[in-house]
Amino acid sequence: MNMKNIIIGLLAIIAFTLSSCSSEPEWADPEAHEKTEQLQKQYQALIVGSWHYESISEKQRVFEQLTFKADGTFSGKRKWQTRRLVTIGGEEHYTDWEDIFGTNVTFTGTWSLIWERNSNGVGENRLYLRAYDNQSYDYLPYSHIALFGYADRDVLRFAGYWQDSQGWTNYQRGEAEPSF
Repeated sequence: MNMKNIIIGLLAIIAFTLSSCSSEPEWADPEAHEKTEQLQKQYQALIVGSWHYESISEKQRVFEQLTFKADGTFSGKRKWQTRRLVTIGGEEHYTDWEDIFGTNVTFTGTWSLIWERNSNGVGENRLYLRAYDNQSYDYLPYSHIALFGYADRDVLRFAGYWQDSQGWTNYQRGEAEPSF
């Protein structure tokens, strides 16, 4: 074989390879892509805005505010306090409220809504949250891949850190300050 035939053969292989490639992206999981787009279309605009959550029990007080922006960023602030039940002189008393170390912070990060398959192959709606502490930028106070329930004009529901008997955390729309 001469060099001319080798070059023509290589050019033919290259031309065939290029002509068989599609410029359209192919999703690894087309169903997940389609359902993610549907989820975002249905809920993304509803989630944008400020939401807050507060829970007070005998031993714990929790407040959190999250503000979601349309560009996929969010900010938040958190205040968590705890106290213990101790026995003094044979009587039970609560200690003073104490801040839980590293939890009374403000933070900024990114958020997204995604439909994905869990380890069993079942599809679930997820709210991804990832944020860094605004004071140190090396502490990750908020990293959560939450099961997403729904959002409407008043309630944002996802499986957060403080869950009700059905496994959900219900945030209320609007800015607020902790009552404690």
